[in-house]
Amino acid sequence: MGLIHIDLFTTLDGVAQAPGGPEEDTDNGFAFGGWQAPLIDDVVGGQIAGGMEGMDALLLGRKTYDIFANYWPKQDGFIADLFNRIPKYVASRQDLELEWAGSSLLGADVPAAVRELRERHNNVHVIGSLDFVQTLLTEKLFDRLNLWVYPILLGEGKKVFDGGAVPTNLKLIEPVVASPNGAVMQRYELLEGTPATGDMSEVV
Repeated sequence: MGLIHIDLFTTLDGVAQAPGGPEEDTDNGFAFGGWQAPLIDDVVGGQIAGGMEGMDALLLGRKTYDIFANYWPKQDGFIADLFNRIPKYVASRQDLELEWAGSSLLGADVPAAVRELRERHNNVHVIGSLDFVQTLLTEKLFDRLNLWVYPILLGEGKKVFDGGAVPTNLKLIEPVVASPNGAVMQRYELLEGTPATGDMSEVV
């Protein structure tokens, strides 16, 4: 069975809206589009490229798909070659015309469609797609959660855990690494069950 990876860039206060550019997502008057750009460095670039090794499908929300479809087919290099070559699956309630080669819509039953992708592919990556990510979190339809956490606070904007999170156990699966500009990469594995509780007075 394959793995579903969620890859997100987030601020310290959990904002993951529009890290890449000013016009990426201006919903609700978001004024900080492109907040990641001044903080990107070679370490993060290497981590991103390394994390894409073995990727054999993209799973995207509609808005992120539109951004990618308008950008990556015009680019060259490792990431462009990968994204243009592998299958792309789009989660949308609308009947869209998908012009990016290799693209198709998920079925109306999203949980069933995502589970089917696990059977078809080894490593499916969800990049951005915050609204869709909330569904994956609610249904626990992911296997890895990869976060790059940046040392800034925005105080506004769409957040990683913005209504989709349910009680969930995760395991940190590799050492945390900080980049020169302070981005901290955290890779988590989904575990079974829900968080336990206890009484600190009994252990202190």
